[in-house]
Formats: sequence, C-alpha cells, structure tokens
Amino acid sequence: MDPRPRFLDIHIIQPVPYANLNRDDTNSVKTMLYGDALRTRISSQSWKRAVREHFQNELGDNALRTRRIGERVAEVLRGRGWDQALAERAGAHVAAGSSIKWEVAKGKDKQPITNKVLTNALVYLPEDAVEELADIAEAHKDSLTTDFTGKGKSKPESALKGEIDKVLLRRNGVINLFGRMLAEVDQAGVDGAVQVAHAFTTHATEVELDYFAAVDDVTATRDDETGSGHMGTAEFSTGTLYRFATIDLQELTKNLSDDNDTAVGAARDLAGQFLLSFIESLPQAKKNSTAPHSLPHLVHVAVRSDRPLSFAAAFEEPVRSAEQGGYVTRSVEGLDAYSKAANTLLGPGRVLHAAHASLQFDKLEHLGERQPSFAALVAAALDAALTEVPR
Repeated sequence: MDPRPRFLDIHIIQPVPYANLNRDDTNSVKTMLYGDALRTRISSQSWKRAVREHFQNELGDNALRTRRIGERVAEVLRGRGWDQALAERAGAHVAAGSSIKWEVAKGKDKQPITNKVLTNALVYLPEDAVEELADIAEAHKDSLTTDFTGKGKSKPESALKGEIDKVLLRRNGVINLFGRMLAEVDQAGVDGAVQVAHAFTTHATEVELDYFAAVDDVTATRDDETGSGHMGTAEFSTGTLYRFATIDLQELTKNLSDDNDTAVGAARDLAGQFLLSFIESLPQAKKNSTAPHSLPHLVHVAVRSDRPLSFAAAFEEPVRSAEQGGYVTRSVEGLDAYSKAANTLLGPGRVLHAAHASLQFDKLEHLGERQPSFAALVAAALDAALTEVPR
C-alpha cells in the first residue's frame, strides 16, 4: 500500500431546523428511501452550488457559467463606449465564434431576436475571461459586419471563428477544483477533483405541510370584506443530516500545474477553502421564510492513502431518537463506531491522519484528535495531506 496521501475525506453531522433547502420541480421536499425508511435529502448539485458560491466569495476568483456569453461581452463593450447595436453584433460574433453549436434566441412572440446568439451548451470559464473576449472583438471591430438574424436556412459564419476557443480553455481555481464539462471544445474539459454526496437525514423523517395566508392590506381596512388575499401550502421538514465529500489530491495537483512546488501551494489554498466552504455553506431555498442557518455539530476529516470512504452505511439502519428526544448525539456515536469498524476491516496504514471538531463531544475514540475550531481542523489536515505532491 502506497503510504502517500491521496484522498481528503470530510464527514459532517448537522441538524437543520424547519426548512426546505432543496425543492423538486413541484416545490416539494426532496426525499429518498434508504434502509426502508423515508429520509429528507439535499441533492449534491444543490449543495455544490452553495459551496461554490461561498468559495468564490471568499477567494474572489469567480467562474461564469452561461449560454449568454455574447450578452456579457456586449455589456463590457457598451461600457467601453461602443454603440449598443454594434456591441450586440460583436457579442453575437463571439458566441458564434467558438466550436460550440449555437442558435439565435427567440422572443415571446417566437420570432428570432437579431444578434442575440445563445450557445447550445453552457460555457464555463473564469469571469475575467469575458474582458479577454471583448478584447478579441475590439481587435476585429472592422470585420464585424454580419448580423445574426435567424432568417434563412444557412447560418452565417462568425468573423471571430478560430479566435474564441483559446479563451474557453482558460481556467481558474474553481474550475480546477470542481471540473468542467465542455465536449465541443477540444481540451476544454477538466476532471473535477471534488466528489460530493447527496446529504440525507440519519433517521426517518416526515414531510410537513405548512398552511399560510397573505393578507390584502387594502381589504383588511374595510368592514364589508374579510378574508385573505391569497392562501396556500408549502412543504418543509426537519432533521439531522449526514454530509460527505472527498478531494482527490492527485487529480487536483494534476489540474493545477506540472511544477510540484507551485501545485502544492495552490492545492493547499483550494483544498483548504473548499473544506471551510463545505463546512459553512447552506443551500438557500426558502431562506427568507425559514432562516435555517445552523452549524455542523461534528466535522470529521481523514487523509487516506487508499480510497475515499463514505460513512453513509452507518445510517442504513435509521437512528432512533434519544430518550429525551434528539438525533445528533446518537448520530455522532454511530459515526464514531462505524469509523472504527470500517477502518479495522480495511486494515492498518490507510488512514494517515484523522481529526474532528465538534460543539460538545469530548470522547470520540475513533475520529482522531479533537481540534478547537474548524480552521484548526482544516489546517491540521492540510499539513498532513500536502507535505508533498501526491502522484
């Protein structure tokens, strides 16, 4: 067994009060059946978006994902003093100038909108690359004579053909960490170094219906009319969640650089901020009516040399509430016990570092040393994981 660090696993137990953090297409709470018990579920896509937004806010290194890249370029050019019509035409040339298939957008009347070009696939690139695309349009300003009208069977060719793909290859820390799928542009795809599981409650849950009414302020002041202006119901649930994610350190350093020293420093920054963002982020659905801004009660981090190891199976048999109610303590105890059993079964030498941080749990024998804060927990894990570049 190669003893070098390869994976950085993070496990979280987090109670969430009355909320609906992640709705389906009918505004219902997302659920899953696990261990023959209904659980509340938060999709990995939903939580990854929350993590990514928190991550970008902290590092100030934003990425942009859009089909409307032409419109963003047009905005930049208008800010540089371009005439609106010419800026929109230039944006259309940018959107049509890559290897990605495109179409002219249609308005509410189903008619094509001149020079509003949408890419068929989402473009995902560093946000500051929009300025570079605007620079390309500016350098070819005299060539941007063709309008994209959507009329006729043959599509016009962009004057910027061959100039745009090189910008779409650009990436930043967010893309190196989370990956990028862009099959139409050669070498633009990036394998993500992060894997995030769907969060789910450690115990069985029930979805609750909340009846609500909105008062009509004008009607409420009149004696001849009563009742509300609107009535409805919304779905919510409560529960203690198990959350899991892992970072493939080898994939991350490969994405960053061929220079080992540069890769280690950059990987440490990105992995560290990802862990902190994963700990502190929360999906924002219905936040104004529920304010469910809780903290994890336990975070466990492990550096492994072999493979990622989720502890989800610790909760295949749903946790039963404590005598006086509550699921957190028994969920934490279950995680601790499963950690011992799973790591014993796999054999020694696979866990190179383990530690935890928690609100009130002092005697967790199998989750490593207790750290006083989330920041200290992350720093210790990074010291163990990134002393050398994993290969």
